[in-house]
Formats: sequence, structure tokens, C-alpha cells
Amino acid sequence: MISINVTRMSSKGQIVIPSEMRGDLKEGDELLIIKDDERIILKKAEKITEEMKEDLEFAKRTEAAWKEIEAGKGIEMEFDDFINEMKKW
Repeated sequence: MISINVTRMSSKGQIVIPSEMRGDLKEGDELLIIKDDERIILKKAEKITEEMKEDLEFAKRTEAAWKEIEAGKGIEMEFDDFINEMKKW
């Protein structure tokens, strides 16, 4: 089920999660925050799987690589060399 609600950010960057959306969240729970250009996703940190940790690390490395390419710092390599490099990740 999808719930929708509206909240505001304070001058200190704090937001309130509406009470009807907190579910099993309690004071002190750690939340993972994922942000892209248009979305912010919150997820309880304790529910992060090992696979998700790997996905997040891959996303960080991919973002860093795109920034290098956009800055003109990209390198060219043969396909097989690229695959071997990717396997190291």
C-alpha cells in the first residue's frame, strides 16, 4: 500500500515524518537516505541487505565515474580490459 503525505523542512534541515507514516519507526532508529535528482528515499538501516550494500557501493562508484567522464578525465580501454576491471569492483 502506498501512502502520501506532505511535510516541511525546517531552517535546520530537519523534517518530520507524519505520525501515520512512522509505522514501526521509533526514536533512535537509523535511516538510510538515498537521493537522486528527483527523489529522496528513506529506508530503515537495519533492513539493508548485503546485496543492497553492494548495489549502493556500485551506485557510488558509477556516480564518481560519470563525474570524471563529464570533467574530461575518462579513459578508453578495450572491452575485455573493461570487463576485467569491472570484476575487481
